[in-house]
Amino acid sequence: MPEMTDNQDPFGVLGLAPRFDLDPDEIERAYLARAGALHPDLASGDVDAVDRAARASAALNEARRVMRDAERRAGALLKVLGGPGKGEDKSLPVGFLVEMLETREQIESALDSGDPAQIARWESWAERERERSIELVSGLFKALDESPGPDSLREIRTRLNAWRYIERLIEQLDPAYDPARADFAD
Repeated sequence: MPEMTDNQDPFGVLGLAPRFDLDPDEIERAYLARAGALHPDLASGDVDAVDRAARASAALNEARRVMRDAERRAGALLKVLGGPGKGEDKSLPVGFLVEMLETREQIESALDSGDPAQIARWESWAERERERSIELVSGLFKALDESPGPDSLREIRTRLNAWRYIERLIEQLDPAYDPARADFAD
């Protein structure tokens, strides 16, 4: 199995049909089926074969990480379908940014207060927003036909961008959150 590159998709690396609604057990079975065959100890002792097996194993591990994360899986699926990447389209739903700026102010106020009840309320809100995002994106993927048009794919990208914003708010609510180490790139 070749090493996973930026041009490869994690669905292909794992041998899974490209779709959003994947069962975690299905992902794990696909991973395990390929992982055993790639173990570097099974290489013939040839340094190049061991190196290729190690790279392929690393690619397989990365594909598994992507597939297990619903947001990253959605981004990978959008890419496979020919939709815009996060760097190509940073649009957000109408009114979303204004709403989130106000929400962020309230979250920061709750964090500054240190009031566990306020923080818990915002954590609960953020989890509900995450679930809403998952349901919305899942529905958009299900509604696609065999040849999705650019407008449909852009709508998914817009919703993924909003979902990403919610994920960042969830990180901010985490007591171990460190903005200096936050991963805003992915």
